[in-house]
Parts: sequence; C-alpha cells; structure tokens
Amino acid sequence: MSRVPPALAVLAVLALALTGCAPSNASNALDTDAPTALGLAPQTLSVYAAASLTGAFDELATLLEHENPAVDVQVTYDGSSTLATQIAAGAPADVFASADQKNMQPLGDDALVGPATLFAGNTLRIAVAPGNPLKIETLKDLARPGVITVLCAAQVPCGAASASLLANAGVSLTPASEEQNVTAVVTKIAVGEADAGLVYATDVAANPDRIQGVTPAGADAVVGHYPIAVVADSAHAEAAQAFVDLVLSPAGQAVLAAHGFLAP
Repeated sequence: MSRVPPALAVLAVLALALTGCAPSNASNALDTDAPTALGLAPQTLSVYAAASLTGAFDELATLLEHENPAVDVQVTYDGSSTLATQIAAGAPADVFASADQKNMQPLGDDALVGPATLFAGNTLRIAVAPGNPLKIETLKDLARPGVITVLCAAQVPCGAASASLLANAGVSLTPASEEQNVTAVVTKIAVGEADAGLVYATDVAANPDRIQGVTPAGADAVVGHYPIAVVADSAHAEAAQAFVDLVLSPAGQAVLAAHGFLAP
C-alpha cells in the first residue's frame, strides 16, 4: 500500500480523550480503542469510499493494517454515485462507504450490500482561493457576474446537498462546470480554474493551503449522513467487517472527528 503514514501519536491523544485512560505509548492507545487483531490470513481488502473521506480513510486503512499486518487495504475514492454504479456492475469491492444514503439504498434494496450503518456527518462550505480575493461571503455571491463557480454534479452527494442549500437560500446559478466528485471542485479552485464552489467542511480542513472556507447561512440545515456496509459478495467478509467495526469504534470515530466530520 502506497500511503503517507498517519501520525500515530495523534491517534493516541485522540484515543486518550475518548477513553480517559493514560496509555503508556501510542501503540497501547491504538490497541485499546481499535478492534483487536483477528489473525487474518494474507489478503487485499478493497474499500470503495466517497472522495471526501480520503484523509480519514487513509488513516483508518493504515490503522487496520497496524492491527492486522497480513491485510493490505486498498481504498478507491470517487463520487458515491460512480462507486455505487461500479459495485452494482460487479466491481470487486469489499466495503462501500457512501457520502449519502441515496446511493447506498439501491444497493441494499438489491441485496448487493449488507446492513448499512451511519458513521459520520458533514456540512457544506463555500470554497474560495486563500485570502478570498473576490470577497465572496454569501451564497448570492456565487451568482455574481464574473464569478466562476463550480459545483458537484447533481447525482453526487455534494451536488445534491449544494442544490438543497442553494434552493433553501433562493439562489439560482449556472455553474461553469459540474464535477463528478468533490475533490475535483477543490482542485479547480486551488489551481485557479474557478473562483468559488461548494465543498464539504472536511475538504476545507484537509486543504488549508489550497482553499479557504466560508460558512454560508443555512449550512447547518443541510447535513450529509454517511453510511457504510460490507459488500454482499465480498471474498474477504471477515476483514471487511473488521474495517467497518474500526470505522464505528472509538478510535475510528476519533480519526473522523479529527478530520472535521460530525458525529453520525
């Protein structure tokens, strides 16, 4: 697995805050709050996850590998609708973590995934270039003449949430582009191809040097809820369930909180 190792000491501090215990070292804290090692056979676990989960799930993948060294976790990130379509078409995923229930539900209805559990929440922010050179402060500013605004496509969770937020505010606009995942919106703003867009609060937190966030009025009324489930035909069901259990554990919830996610 090619991934920048997380700061395990940070996880220890987070675990300590949750348990009230005083671990002697980071490893002890991980062992305390993470599900215990299962003695799993060597295998590669395929996790399909919404793009907004990138930083948090990279850490959780490394944590599962720490607890179960024989397991290699490979995470595929994209828009939830894209991932759901791939799973429905038979992609060899073991776990699916969606940024909304809308894209998980059809898979559950068709028995393509097991029972889904909510594990996190997220809200939207207006994303602008660092320093906010165009002084974009409200949703109405996104529709100002000359402001290049990009949004997620409507079928993507961040796009559906953006549509609700704009509708609630009575703002109508035609975006310069509609992206298939929230990471693409962040990138367009960061490289100067767009002036502003709507992204998740966690994306702002993950990119402090690339974008700046503005909290729009009404953001707290549009909360995205993230479900996770084991894919029904997973060839690695035990390891898949171990990853789900980790996400739901105190250690997993601490990692998500550190990345700015809300409680489910």
